[in-house]
Amino acid sequence: MRKETMRCAIVAVVLALASAVSGCEAESGVDTLQRDVDAIAALGTMGVQARVVGGGANRTAVAGHSDAVALDSVSADGYFRIGSLTKTLVATVVLQLVGEGRLSLDDTVQRWLPDMVHDNGNDGSTITIRQLLQHTSGIHESPPDMATAEDYYRLRYQVRDPRETVAAAMRHPPDFTPGTGWAYSNVGYVLLGLIIEQVENRPWHDEISARILEPLGLRDTRWPGNAPTLPEPHANGYQQFEVDGPLIDVTELVDIDASVGYLSTTADIGTFYRSLLGGKLLRPAELAQMRTTVPVDGVTESVWPAASYGLGLFAVPLSCGGTYWMHNGGQTGFLTNVGVTDDGTRSVVVSLSATLAVGEDVTRSKGFAQLRTVNELVDHALCEK
Repeated sequence: MRKETMRCAIVAVVLALASAVSGCEAESGVDTLQRDVDAIAALGTMGVQARVVGGGANRTAVAGHSDAVALDSVSADGYFRIGSLTKTLVATVVLQLVGEGRLSLDDTVQRWLPDMVHDNGNDGSTITIRQLLQHTSGIHESPPDMATAEDYYRLRYQVRDPRETVAAAMRHPPDFTPGTGWAYSNVGYVLLGLIIEQVENRPWHDEISARILEPLGLRDTRWPGNAPTLPEPHANGYQQFEVDGPLIDVTELVDIDASVGYLSTTADIGTFYRSLLGGKLLRPAELAQMRTTVPVDGVTESVWPAASYGLGLFAVPLSCGGTYWMHNGGQTGFLTNVGVTDDGTRSVVVSLSATLAVGEDVTRSKGFAQLRTVNELVDHALCEK
């Protein structure tokens, strides 16, 4: 992704949110949630907000500060950049179109986007919509544009046409033959946004609004367009570009393609995922397709054992038994993770307004500890009785 500070690093490691989980605890859910939020802040995370909904409860907890200068408290209703949680929104629209007979999961990219995926061994006639949704297309992921603070200041207001993003990926040969491997791909979801536009003859985010946000009353989930700011209230986003380096305020950003583009709140995000897993957005056949998974691979598998990926959703084992469904989002200055029980009755959403550097030794870095502690919060929240 374009303005995706550490997108590749975050994609490889943010997806590690399910590692090193401890068992469920007997403490009350409220005490455990606050303790876990405090633990994330203690690592050096500027601000944290979390919300657990289910069983008649709607609990929130916050820690840290919304601004490094004013040191204001974090709002439990604050806006943030949701990053790759956008992918589940996009996947839901695609599957709705499948259910309506407007397209098929077996349709090729070539059918809807003629001559866009080609050269250097790339061939849109051999890649299906299912493979784009499931990260099995083999399309090479473009490297992150924002590896340093200087990159951020230079590129933060740049608007990139999604076709430029695809074209950049086409300069590289595919990582594997379509359908023979798994590798997280932001470019695949950029292509899916363009396919939605071809089918419906209007922007992909308009379809998300009409098909998901408006029916569910999600008024606080917004596609920001070219505006680089966040609505109020919000915590500023901070990025640590180097291990032991300073946190840089990266709140202002234009990053709006179909792999990451939305802003939201913990309340709205939880409502969307509970509605999705509860069967309110997809017919049974399409929801079953979404929940049909393949094993993850590479670095992701090594730090996220036994996880698998469906069509816009991860399946992750719970320490107390069973599986939960989730996605995560790493977008310059913000990290977000959502988890939902298998039946869609309980959700937890946690948003961090600072991303700590991972470094080469991920198992010993504060960045990895930050991600692991987020995962522990999610597991505790979904396992509590």
